[in-house]
This record gives sequence, C-alpha cells and structure tokens, in this order.
Amino acid sequence: MNMKKYIAECIGTMVLVVVGCGTAMLVGCDAASGSGYLLTALAFGLTIVGMAYCVGNISGCHINPAVSLGVLMSGGMTVSEFISYVVAQCVGALVGSGVLALIFKLGNVTDQTGGFGSNGLAGVNGSPVAGLLVEIILTFIFVLTILGVTSKKQAYGQMAGVVIGFTLTLVHILGIGLTGTSVNPARSFGPALVAAFTGNPAPIAALWVFIVGPFIGAALAAVVYKYLEA
Repeated sequence: MNMKKYIAECIGTMVLVVVGCGTAMLVGCDAASGSGYLLTALAFGLTIVGMAYCVGNISGCHINPAVSLGVLMSGGMTVSEFISYVVAQCVGALVGSGVLALIFKLGNVTDQTGGFGSNGLAGVNGSPVAGLLVEIILTFIFVLTILGVTSKKQAYGQMAGVVIGFTLTLVHILGIGLTGTSVNPARSFGPALVAAFTGNPAPIAALWVFIVGPFIGAALAAVVYKYLEA
C-alpha cells in the first residue's frame, strides 16, 4: 500500500474544501450580484490547477470520488485503490470543513452560505430530480474532460492541470445557481456533516443527490469515453 498517494489525496481534498468552500462562505454565491458567484467558481477551478501540479505526480490529483470512479472504470486503478482514495478524500473534506468551522467560529466571521459551503437544492426550487440531473450532467462534462486530457493517446502533458481546472470553473459557473455545484461527493459530504454537527442539519437531507448524481455522471463519462476512444 502506497500511503503517500492517499495522504496526497487527503491533503488535496482538504485544500479544495478550505479554499473553494471558504471563498463561498466569505463572499456568498448570489447570482444577482455576480462577483461572489464568479469568485467561488474561480476558487474551485484554480485550486484544482494548483493541486494538479502539487500532488498530481504523486496520486494523480483526483481529490474527488467521482473522478476516481471514472479512472477505476477506465482501468486506471484497482478496486482496493479506489476505496482507499475515496476514504482519504472524505477524510480530507471533513478536515477541511473542520478547519473552516474553527476559523469562522474563532474569528466570528459570518458564513454567507449558512452551511459551510454545502450544496443544496434551493436553485432548483427544492427538486431532487432536477438537482440530480444537474449534477449528472455537470459531472459527466467534468470527468469526460479529465479522461480526455489525461489519455495516453493525447499530448496535453503539463497542460492537463490547467484544462481540468478551467473545466471545473466552467461547470461551477452554470451550476452554482442551481445546486451550488458539487460534482464531487467528498466536497459535499464534509461541509454537510460539519454543518449538521454545528446545528444545521438541512444540508444532510439532500446530501444523497450530491453523492448519487456525481457517481452516475462519472460512470456515464467513463462508458462514453471508452467507446469514443476505442
């Protein structure tokens, strides 16, 4: 067992939650004002770019269980590695959410999202079906891009991290106003659990959407890309 890969995934996911969700907590994600919306999208995307060049050579920088599922279905990792990656990513998300809780509570800083940047269905008027569809489509786009730019048949090389990061920004620009954009079960799990622990159980009720949706989207992306690349 290569523990360094799992530690890298844990750290990468922690950083994603701290920077991405932390930005949302600070500036809010109100589509009407726009600035916080775009800043949050950029925070998630640019974090992926940074982490890709930081831990990508160690673990591949999945920092997302849905991405790991896509890689698993494409033959890039074993089932045991997949399980270990998901555990490490969820731990990282919990640690990142805990860090945010500590900072915002100690500093008496207002959380503009009300739930540590957790995802919700307010933008789709509480519809779990609409939320599920949004997450499936956005994750499909994101994971399909990742499989494409990291394919051995492509020559993106060191540019892959930039492409992936900007694609995450892209799906956030559409998805923030609808579901808050998960496309990452760990990123949704950590904030929702910490929000519930600190007295706001609301995000837990819809959490299943942000676990099931990304996994379905990633599985579809793996199947489609495997067919296209064959």
